Amino acid sequence: MLEDLKANNRAWSAKKTQVDPDFFKRLENQQSPEYLWIGCADSRVPANEIVGLDPGELFVHRNVANLAPPQDANYLSVLQFAVDVIKVKHVMVVGHYGCGGVRAAVDGKRRGLVDHWLHPIREVYAANRDALEALDDHDRWDRLCELNVIRQVQNVASDVFVQDAWARGQSLSVHGWVYRLSNGLVNDLNVTVTNPAEYEELAGFTREG
Repeated sequence: MLEDLKANNRAWSAKKTQVDPDFFKRLENQQSPEYLWIGCADSRVPANEIVGLDPGELFVHRNVANLAPPQDANYLSVLQFAVDVIKVKHVMVVGHYGCGGVRAAVDGKRRGLVDHWLHPIREVYAANRDALEALDDHDRWDRLCELNVIRQVQNVASDVFVQDAWARGQSLSVHGWVYRLSNGLVNDLNVTVTNPAEYEELAGFTREG
């Protein structure tokens, strides 16, 4: 099985070089993407392919259920490097409908360590319980995926690295998208935050549920 993967790698490298002989030389000498993608680790959601970007054009951080928790040093390190060093212009928090992590957070089953990781989603569910439980099963999980993305956009926008970037006049926008597996399209939730005032407006929305 691994031999197949290595053969695929060689074929991919040869194809890239055939189309663009200098492709890997450019990648080796610089990394200057304008985008940071914070997405789910789900194998069905390939970040670069979804938005049609080559390696080197998208800085990517992925974890279970596309969380941006302010206590996670891994996520924070990626965010700081992207904002302060690479100076990306856009941070996209990208969830996906049908996310197993979102459903696992609130289905009542015990799975171990991941239950602690998914706790922020249970908080989102509790804050929006009445509205969510008024929906049918399919729409409820879709809406929870959306609300989780909105909360993570708020987390990103509230972080000191992002706030400091805005304070020094750096152009930086935080966006919330949800990808649909059934058609390969992203749904822009229209919760883009580009400055502290817009962050406060979004924070007020999430507090109101």
